[in-house]
This record gives sequence, C-alpha cells and structure tokens, in this order.
Amino acid sequence: MNKAELVAKIAEDAGISKTQANASIDSFTDAVAKTLKKGESVTLVGFGTFSVSKRAARTGRNPQTGAAIKIKAKKVAKFKAGADLAKTVNK
Repeated sequence: MNKAELVAKIAEDAGISKTQANASIDSFTDAVAKTLKKGESVTLVGFGTFSVSKRAARTGRNPQTGAAIKIKAKKVAKFKAGADLAKTVNK
C-alpha cells in the first residue's frame, strides 16, 4: 500500500475527504519526525513504538574495491510492533 492508497482508505473509513485524510497523515508523520528528532519516542499502545537508536561507528568494505572504509556513527529511526499488531500479523 502506498500513500495514495492509504489516504483513500482512511478517507473512506472515516467519512472524510481525501484532502483531510492526506492532511492527517502529513500531520502524523511530521509529529513523529519532530519527536524523534528531539530524541524522544512515540508510543501507540497496541500498535507500536517509534524510537531513535544510536548506531556506533564501524569499519565496512567498499563492495567494488574491497577497501576498508570508516562508517560514521549515526542515529537511526526504529519501529517495534506492539502486541496487538504482532498478533494481527501472525494470524
């Protein structure tokens, strides 16, 4: 499912226009991104938790040349599915 299909589904289920559904999705993703940028997490009980994790610096290999390269440390976004979501997916 892509964003356009998700917008159509939310608009249909909620009885709102596609424009309103699109604005809702944009607001949600913006709020999650801003919260993660602050280093905080977003928890939706039963659905899951969005969080930020630190990835340590490490040494990798250039696949074309085989030469060792340094990969810088960075922060990455993570999602851990909640119990209800995991249960639904595993049915």
